[in-house]
Amino acid sequence: MSLNIPKKLETAVNRTIRNYPQKRSASLMVLHAIQEHEGYISPEAVEWVARKLELEPINVHELVTFYPMFRQQAAGRRVIKICRTLSCALAGADGLRRHLCGKLGLDERDHRLQITEDGRFSLESVECLAGCGVAPVMMCGDDFHEGVTPEKADEILKEKE
Repeated sequence: MSLNIPKKLETAVNRTIRNYPQKRSASLMVLHAIQEHEGYISPEAVEWVARKLELEPINVHELVTFYPMFRQQAAGRRVIKICRTLSCALAGADGLRRHLCGKLGLDERDHRLQITEDGRFSLESVECLAGCGVAPVMMCGDDFHEGVTPEKADEILKEKE
């Protein structure tokens, strides 16, 4: 697969890089721009970003694999992320994930990014979404949801259809 970066996006990336005292400081912003355009961060995108920022590809790959907002594969139109860290786990996140898997026809044993057959939703378990005091938490797209019960999750899905 080759990466096709449109001139407009490359111009925006170059402008972003110029806003930082060191090129590497623009890493997250550049990755966000690539994911917004491509839908995910491919190995080719990692290489492209590394060249652009004068870094080694491993430096970019580490960011992509560390932060839960970056995906390494295509996702459905609506991405659902369920926090799986301690506070959320103790508050019922695993039961919430199992419920959503059942509702969406996904494998409840698979914690990786899964996509519904119709491509409308993706579901994945992620590390901390920074809502420990209001657990369990999930995100649907850019929307953050606190204290999510299976019933509340059903309402969220219905709104996003």
